[in-house]
Formats: sequence, C-alpha cells, structure tokens
Amino acid sequence: MSLSPRLRAVSDLHIAYPENRSFVQELHPDHDGDWLLVAGDVAERYADVEWALALLSTRFAKVVWAPGNHELWTPPDDPVQLRGRARYQELVRMCRQLGVVTPEDPYPVWDGVGGPATVAPLFVLYDYTFRVPAARTKQESLDLAYKAGVVCSDESMLHPDPYPSREAWCDARITETERRLSERDPALPTVLVNHYPLVREPTDVLWYPEFAQWCGTVRTRDWHLRFGAATMVYGHLHIPRTTFHDGVRFEEVSLGYPREWRRRGSVPDPVRTIDPAEDLRRRASVTG
Repeated sequence: MSLSPRLRAVSDLHIAYPENRSFVQELHPDHDGDWLLVAGDVAERYADVEWALALLSTRFAKVVWAPGNHELWTPPDDPVQLRGRARYQELVRMCRQLGVVTPEDPYPVWDGVGGPATVAPLFVLYDYTFRVPAARTKQESLDLAYKAGVVCSDESMLHPDPYPSREAWCDARITETERRLSERDPALPTVLVNHYPLVREPTDVLWYPEFAQWCGTVRTRDWHLRFGAATMVYGHLHIPRTTFHDGVRFEEVSLGYPREWRRRGSVPDPVRTIDPAEDLRRRASVTG
C-alpha cells in the first residue's frame, strides 16, 4: 500500500473480453483514498458498464467517468435499446446511483498527492475534422476510409438522436462543456479527462490514418491551455504512452483489446498515476 492517496487513471477496459473482465476484477487501489479516473469504453452493453463501475466504486474512494464511444453504442443484443442522448442520460443516471462522477456533475477537487486540482470529466465527441490529409470535406474523408476498409463501428451503432448527426451532437457538447469549464475555479489547475485526445497529434502514429476522423475535433485544440490543464488524460487509440503538447502532459491510459496488450507483455498494466503538481513543476522547468 502507498503511504498517501493518489490519482490513478485507466480507460478502454472493454470487459466483454474475459481477460479484460478478469483484469477489472483484480484492480484495487494502492491506498484507501485513491481516486480512479476512467476515460471511457468500459463496455458496450449497459449491464457490463454498470457491473464494472459498481465494482470499482466500492474499491476506490472516488471514481470519475467520461464516456467513450462504445458506451454510447446501441448493440442489437443489448436489452437497453436507448439511443443517442437518451442512452447517455441513462448512463449518467446509473453512475449517480453508484456515486460515480460524470461530465454532468460538479467537478470534484483532488486534494491528495499532487493536489489541489480540479478534475474535469468531459464528453465532447468528434466532428470528422481530423480528416484524411488528402480530403477537403467530411464526405471525401469518409469515402477514403470506406475505400481503405477502415470504418469505425460508430457509423452503424452510435446514434446521435435527437441530433441530426454526430457532429451536431458534438457541437452541442462543445458549447455546454466550454461553459462548464469557464465556470471552474481559475485558481486551481485542472486534470482534463476525455475519451478522445484534445489535439490531433496523438493520432499521427495510428497504423490506419483514416481512423483519425473518429478521434476528436479541432475545436478543442487549445483547451489544455485555455482551461489550465496540468495533465490531460485520454484513451480511445489503444496506444498507451505519454506525450507533451505545448508543455502539457497528455497521458493515454488505454488497456485495449487482449491481442493488443499481449504485445506489450503477458500482464496488462495500463493504470497510470497522475500528479498534477509534478506535471506543473516539470512544465515550469522546461519553459522557464
């Protein structure tokens, strides 16, 4: 056990895979006061999301969840057939019953190691602006993806209802999230938690660059600077690593699919410790 509570982070648990479900069953804090940030893609089926978040919420002092695209799918075999915003709202309702913090709740303040810092779970989706470089429009970019056979399952299972499109839902989420972030305490640094990276650069290493258009929006490009981020936590790409953008630490914390994490070792270890104060000190030493 660690001597002090720490801020931990993970994403893309994908517990439909038995190996990943076992990982979650064995996931425990190092200190009774540890928080766990979960940056989306817990599972596709509603009951699986509930099982995982319920289990984790009994072990960690606080669980903070930002939705991934997989939670927002409406799989044909899921008894919960809600779509789009209604599905998201039902997930929020379930999280509140479990005591899990969502993007709709007041942002909590972390006071453990590296604090104080405002922890802000975000839900902003994507709007196809991370286009294939050769494409001038969304349609051209999609056409190139279909031609390459690289198409996100969101196209058939992530419904934007009642919005006319996923980019329209993204627009609404950006407007609401900017308002919320603008109302935070500006004296505190933030830890921004989003399923997608807020900048495009992390997608540059994708094996299939056509997939980038389902990975974020150019409209969040300066959020880590505008909203005082010490650290930005994300998932989605299944490429766990640390990068720096404008001096800010971006931490991908994906577990990913078993075939992916096995390439990195026989035992998955995606959980990362987030220390906002240390990240600010490192940034100051580099820029100063």
